[in-house]
Amino acid sequence: MAEGTIKRLTDKGFGFIDTGTGKDMFFHMSNLEGVRFEELREGQKVSFTPGEGPKGPRAENVRTI
Repeated sequence: MAEGTIKRLTDKGFGFIDTGTGKDMFFHMSNLEGVRFEELREGQKVSFTPGEGPKGPRAENVRTI
């Protein structure tokens, strides 16, 4: 699993993870595990599995650390 920090959250149920590589990873609230979207905060550490969505790379199985 990869790790990163939540960079930005939107009011539409998705956000972006700073992976530390210069490229942010998109995630949708449907890809969260063990946490609700409303409980997430910017700057929070998360782990995730890199995956591929219909519009490009996305984080799957997102969990808080």
